[in-house]
Amino acid sequence: MTTATSRHSERRISPVFLGILAVTAVTGWATWTGFAEQPGVAVFLFVTAAWIVSLCLHEYAHARTALHSGDISVGAKGYLTLNPLKYTHALLSIVLPVIFVIMGGIGLPGGAVFIERGRIQGRWRHSLISAAGPLTNVLFAVVCTAPFWLDALDGVPTDFRFALAFLALLQVTAALLNFLPVPGLDGYGVIEPWLSYGVRRQVEPFAPFGLLFVFALLWLPAVNGVFFDVIDTILKSLGISDVETYCGQELYRFWQGSNEFCSAAP
Repeated sequence: MTTATSRHSERRISPVFLGILAVTAVTGWATWTGFAEQPGVAVFLFVTAAWIVSLCLHEYAHARTALHSGDISVGAKGYLTLNPLKYTHALLSIVLPVIFVIMGGIGLPGGAVFIERGRIQGRWRHSLISAAGPLTNVLFAVVCTAPFWLDALDGVPTDFRFALAFLALLQVTAALLNFLPVPGLDGYGVIEPWLSYGVRRQVEPFAPFGLLFVFALLWLPAVNGVFFDVIDTILKSLGISDVETYCGQELYRFWQGSNEFCSAAP
C-alpha cells in the first residue's frame, strides 16, 4: 500500500505546473478578448507561461521515455510531476530559456533531467530518450501553427494570432537547436549510443560547453542569418509570415512601447 501510494504521488501533477497552466489559460483569454488594458502585457504573460509549460513537457518527455526504457528512478526525483523546481538544473531548464526569450526571441534548449543510463539497455532506447524532448517542441509547434496551416484564422483576434506566431517561432528554434548533433544537446544524445567508446570518451569533456559554442556561433551575423532563414522557411511552410512573428515579438516586448506598423497590420 505504501509503495503504491508513493508511486502515485511521484506521478501526481504538481500544483506549481497547474498554476503555470492556469496563468497560460487566463492570459490567453485576456489576449483573445482584449481584456487587458495593455495588450502587450497579456501577450508577454501568455507567451512566457506557455513557453514554461512547453519546457516542463520537454523535460517530462525525457523522463517518461526513460521510465518506460528501464530507469525507474525518475519518479523518485520528481520528474514525472511536471514541477519545474524538480529539475536537476532549474537555471538551465527554466530561468535561462525565459531570459533568452525576453532578450533575443530564441527558444533556448535547456537541460536537464538526470537519467541513470546504466539502467537502460539498447541503443535505440537511449536515442529515443534524447529525441523525446525536442519532439515535444515539434508537437507544440504543430499545435501552435494549426490555425495557420488549417486556414482557420477567421475570427482569431490579431493580437492572439501574433502571440501564437511568436510562440511557434520559439518552439521551432528550440527544436532545431536541440536536434543539432553538438555535445551537450539532445541531438548529440541521439547519435551518441551509435558512436564508438573512443569517440564518446574524447567528446565527453566538451559537452558542458556545447550550448555556449552554439550561441557563440549564432552571434556571427552570417551564421545567424542562415539560421533564421531556415526558421523562416519552416514557419512559412506552416503558414506563418515574417510579419506575424515580428509583430508577435514586438507585442511581447511591451516595455518598448507600441509598434505603429504592427498596430496597423490586418
